[in-house]
Amino acid sequence: MYGFHQVQLLSNMAIGIFTLRQQLRGLLSTNWPGAKTPYVEYLVVGGGGGGGAGAGAGGGGAGGLLTGLLPVTPGVSYVTTIGGGGAAVVNTVGNSGSNSVLGSVTANGGGGGASNSTLAITGGSGGGGRTDGNTVGAAGIFGQGNAGGNGFSGGGVGSGGGGGGAGTVGLDAGSSRAANGGAGIASAISGTVTPYGGGGGGSTEASGGTAGVGGVGGGGNGAATNVSNGSPGTNGFGGGGGGGGYGGASSGAGGSGIVIIRYPDIYPNLTSTTPSLSPTTANGYKIYTWSTVGSGAFTV
Repeated sequence: MYGFHQVQLLSNMAIGIFTLRQQLRGLLSTNWPGAKTPYVEYLVVGGGGGGGAGAGAGGGGAGGLLTGLLPVTPGVSYVTTIGGGGAAVVNTVGNSGSNSVLGSVTANGGGGGASNSTLAITGGSGGGGRTDGNTVGAAGIFGQGNAGGNGFSGGGVGSGGGGGGAGTVGLDAGSSRAANGGAGIASAISGTVTPYGGGGGGSTEASGGTAGVGGVGGGGNGAATNVSNGSPGTNGFGGGGGGGGYGGASSGAGGSGIVIIRYPDIYPNLTSTTPSLSPTTANGYKIYTWSTVGSGAFTV
C-alpha cells in the first residue's frame, strides 16, 4: 500500500494509452471532455509528534502524509499551513504535532509518545507505547499514518515502543531493547526521491540496553540511558521525536511538516504566493514548496 509516492508510481505506468502526466496536462489546459478546472499534484505532511520522556518512554508518531490531485480555480486564493512539531518534554507524555493544510486537504499532526506513566496519543501516526501497565501504542489515522509500537516492562526495567510512521507501524520493544520508529513514505514530487514521515525511536532504561532508531523519513532516535535525551525529528519531514530518559532528561521534539505542489512546466507561474516563492523545475514540472511553520497562500 505504501513505500513510494502513489501518484509518482502511477505516473510511471501507462493508463490505457495515456500516461497520468498526459491526462494531467489535458486537465490543466481544459482540453479533455468534461474538464472544468485545472489541477495541481500535492504532498502534505503534518508536524511530527514529540517523544515521551521517562523510564523507557515511547517515540513520537510521524505527521500524517497525504498525496493526490487537487482541483484549483483560477483567481481563487488557497491557504497553506505548515504544522509545527510537538515540543520536547521532561518526565511526561510527548506533545502532538500540529496539522498541515493545503486548501481542503488536512494532514494531521503526529501523536506524542508515551511516558512511563501516561499513554501515547493518537495522531496522523500514533505515538509509541509506555513501559508500565498498559503498554499498547496509540493508533494512527486511517489513510494518513500507522500505529505506534508497544512498550515492554519486565524484570524491573522497561523500554518504549517506536512511534508510527507514514509507511509502516512502529516496532514493539523487547527486554533491554527499545523499539525503532516506523518508516516513512518516499516521494519524488520535489524532483528527488525523498522519504517523509518517519516515526521516533523509543528509549530504554536498561543498563547497556539498545535505544530505538528513528524511522527513515526524519524520525529521531531514542535515548539509550535514563539520563540521556532523545533526538528531535527532522524539520520539513514531519518526523517523530525520539523518547527521552528519566530524572530530568528531555525527549526529542517532533519535526515540522511540509506542503509541496507541482504541475507541468508548460503552464505559467502562480500569479501570487504568500510568502513569496519562486518555483524550482525538475522532470518537466514547476514545483512550489512551503516549509516554514505558519500560514501562507497562493493563487493560480
